[in-house]
Amino acid sequence: MQKPLAYRMRPTNLDEIVGQQHLVGKNKIIRRMVQAKMLSSMILYGPPGIGKTSIASAIAGSTKYAFRMLNAATDSKKDLQIVAEEAKMSGTVVLMLDEIHRLDKTKQDFLLPLLESGSIILIGATTENPYINISPAIRSRVQIFELKPLEADDLKQAVNRALNDSEKGLGKYNVELDENALDLLVSSTNGDLRSILNGLELSVLSTQPDDANIIHISLQTIEESVQKKAISSDKDGDSHYDVISAFQKSIRGSDPDAALLYLARLLEAGELTTAIRRLIVCAYEDIGLANPQACARAVQAAQVAQMVGLPEARIPLVDAVIDLCLCPKSDTGIVAIDAALEDVRNGKAHSIPDDLKDAHYKGASKLGHGVGYKYPHDYPNDWIEQQYLPDNLVNRSYYQPKETGKYEQALKIRLKQINSMKKKKKRS
Repeated sequence: MQKPLAYRMRPTNLDEIVGQQHLVGKNKIIRRMVQAKMLSSMILYGPPGIGKTSIASAIAGSTKYAFRMLNAATDSKKDLQIVAEEAKMSGTVVLMLDEIHRLDKTKQDFLLPLLESGSIILIGATTENPYINISPAIRSRVQIFELKPLEADDLKQAVNRALNDSEKGLGKYNVELDENALDLLVSSTNGDLRSILNGLELSVLSTQPDDANIIHISLQTIEESVQKKAISSDKDGDSHYDVISAFQKSIRGSDPDAALLYLARLLEAGELTTAIRRLIVCAYEDIGLANPQACARAVQAAQVAQMVGLPEARIPLVDAVIDLCLCPKSDTGIVAIDAALEDVRNGKAHSIPDDLKDAHYKGASKLGHGVGYKYPHDYPNDWIEQQYLPDNLVNRSYYQPKETGKYEQALKIRLKQINSMKKKKKRS
């Protein structure tokens, strides 16, 4: 049975790799390793279909080493032992180990000495962040390289190469691919070259040639052959957290266009709850006291979104995102509480002034608890000078107001008045 087009088009040398020039381009690290015949074990990580297996295949093809492929999740220790025996006989084997983040301890312990001796050159592949999901024992014995998403021009180049390759590709067919069909093919698969090539092959093989023996691939043909791929939503994956991070940072940076793009990615992936949670967190963390009403509006929008669900939930959420993006920003609240938490965690807040302690029980006064407490409402301006902080933190200031919104400007004025009254009390 013929292998899929994406399998057949795997590169046999570094020059055939699509994209990833920061690793395989002229004078870049992987090309230098191959040219110097000084390969070392590595982990390649990035989204699916952007070249991890291709790079491993090209390395093996460029160095003429034996090349074997296993999957850390599904292949057994016995499979690793077979590769190890082959390495003993042939000298060195390049082992492409997919889903390396799922390598269990038994397989890991078997593999480690083989990596140390160099009899196996490991090329691990993962969509997970290896600094989070790969064991330190493996990480310490490999180099880690991040692959970048493929650009549209790279993907189109790969499609044209497949159409023109008569030996491995579709060159024996007389294919005419419309430009708008190519654009859809490239854009509808979320940058996954494997899906693009296999979708292309399905389109070609399922389309009858016309009277001139031309297989015409139109926009409609691609629409029928390539089902629109949902955005990846692996809740344990690195990409999932990257989108969430980019969403909040775009709101914080007052960029509504970017924030809406990342909101769209979350909603398209069905991550309504995640989008709502991050929106509310962002409202109180990044807008905060600069515009408390915007925080309240964000909560209201979130409640409506939960009530109506997708797809209608996008309507209140988009209004809230634009609102938060264009609000004045203030992080004084989170900065203040984090500073207070640091003092608590460092053991600086263990004491409480006696007059602030609970006095609602018999005998409290004998302990001095509540004695001398001044009730602020009994004094002009509902304020009277007294010590609230512990003795060791008496001059500590956590909240530092900004002037980025009218509300916090008013808070700053009030705080300045209170501090001025404190100074007058000390002088008198």
